[in-house]
Amino acid sequence: MKKKLVFLILFLLFSNNVYAKEEVKFFKCVDGDTIKVLIKNKEKTVRLLAVDTPESVHPKKGVEYYGKEASEYTCNTITNAKKIELEYDSNSDKEDKYGRLLAWVFVDDYLLQDLLIQNSYAEVAYLYGDYKYTSLLQDHQSIAETKNEGIWNSSAREEYNIKNNITEDIKEESTDEIKGTVSDTIKKIDSLDINWDNLTLNDIKEILGIVVLALLVALWKPLKKKLKKRIK
Repeated sequence: MKKKLVFLILFLLFSNNVYAKEEVKFFKCVDGDTIKVLIKNKEKTVRLLAVDTPESVHPKKGVEYYGKEASEYTCNTITNAKKIELEYDSNSDKEDKYGRLLAWVFVDDYLLQDLLIQNSYAEVAYLYGDYKYTSLLQDHQSIAETKNEGIWNSSAREEYNIKNNITEDIKEESTDEIKGTVSDTIKKIDSLDINWDNLTLNDIKEILGIVVLALLVALWKPLKKKLKKRIK
């Protein structure tokens, strides 16, 4: 009984700290979805989780449409904030392959990712798990897209791309989205009550349904861009 009680207490303590916020100090602006902060007087690069802004300092892609505006918005918001906090997501790695911290960034208690989405500077992207604020961002993106402003202004984007001889790589984007659904898809399949030694037709249908839905979600964004171009 004592062991169970200790386990329960530890579990509750851990659960309460999964999403604990960490206050940091501003150090340097990078671009729309990346900043540098000081954590215990050490410089750390932070990549905003679950969003993507157009490039503004990429060595190969150059300055993409609305990249400068997104970078300026993030920089102004961060530099004028009285309080900056990071929140790590239990369903995400803490660092990416480049050693950057992956986190939700709060400025004066406002979620920076959400501000970028609402103001049409960023889009929801790189979903490699069931993240805490994904639904919020997706709901606000749906509203932002209807306003035809910022990154969603297809006419201004096309004009900018033609003028600057920029070709958007849709294939690369869709591949990233497909990779992002893999872990979540595996978790959903594992949660099914299936006897793998004796698969039934219904089991196969359930598995295929999850896989097909994951692919549709991953491909929807690039497909939508192609459809918009054809309709236009």
